Amino acid sequence: MIQYVAISDAEPVASRSGAIKLHGPGAFEGMRRAGRAAAEVLDALVPHVVPGVTTQQIDDVVHAEMKARGGLPATLGYRGFTGSCCTSINHVVCHGIPGERVLKDGDIVNIDVTIILDGWHGDTSRMFLVGDVPIRARRLVDITYECMMLGIAQARPGNHLGDIGHAIQTHAERHRYGVVRDFCGHGLGRVFHDAPEVVHAGRPGTGPELKPGMFFTIEPMINIGKPGVKVLEDGWTAVTRDRTLSAQFEHAVGITEEGCEIFTKSPAGLDKPPYA
Repeated sequence: MIQYVAISDAEPVASRSGAIKLHGPGAFEGMRRAGRAAAEVLDALVPHVVPGVTTQQIDDVVHAEMKARGGLPATLGYRGFTGSCCTSINHVVCHGIPGERVLKDGDIVNIDVTIILDGWHGDTSRMFLVGDVPIRARRLVDITYECMMLGIAQARPGNHLGDIGHAIQTHAERHRYGVVRDFCGHGLGRVFHDAPEVVHAGRPGTGPELKPGMFFTIEPMINIGKPGVKVLEDGWTAVTRDRTLSAQFEHAVGITEEGCEIFTKSPAGLDKPPYA
């Protein structure tokens, strides 16, 4: 049975209990600040994501930008993860670990950042095009962004999580792309990964009902080929089983009385490439 629990703005940090938290006005303010900071970090990366740069250099910029905003990277040390962000290149679906990998002309890369600011988590990711990217890869990136936005359009009171997943799945499969099921969006707030799980495929009218005060991410991972993935021996890096390209975008949203608020929109208007 699905449980919802109202969270007071004055309540201390609540752990993950399996219940879906319904937050108040003060929590929305905290998420706006954290979401904006996370978006600003991705904005700051635009001039750095170029051929010849290593993913570790990108990670160093992320760490410095978060620190400059008074925040901390949620991923650093999380269950042993060693980066301040995730850098997932080409056929890497998610959770790529920053290191000595050099970005090359034609690569596509998802950079996923989560900042902890005043106890709140701002979680977002974007695709970046490295140099001259082939049309086939650019189209995947464009369709993946459209999938996310179509899912967000279904995020309103009275709808269900299945409505979000259905909108994403339908659009992706219309273009003969595969929708990853092994990883999903999640609740967040003062907890990094919380209830509910937001699967990016589904049937309309199924799953938990969306209610004002819910916070969660919508972060579809779309493959040019089949949806299957596998996790490499490092325990983190997930790749497509058929080695085809994968793309992902992520926003953190809050359900309002009228619809939803996107906490992680780019202040500079750099929500999707190409980034001018």
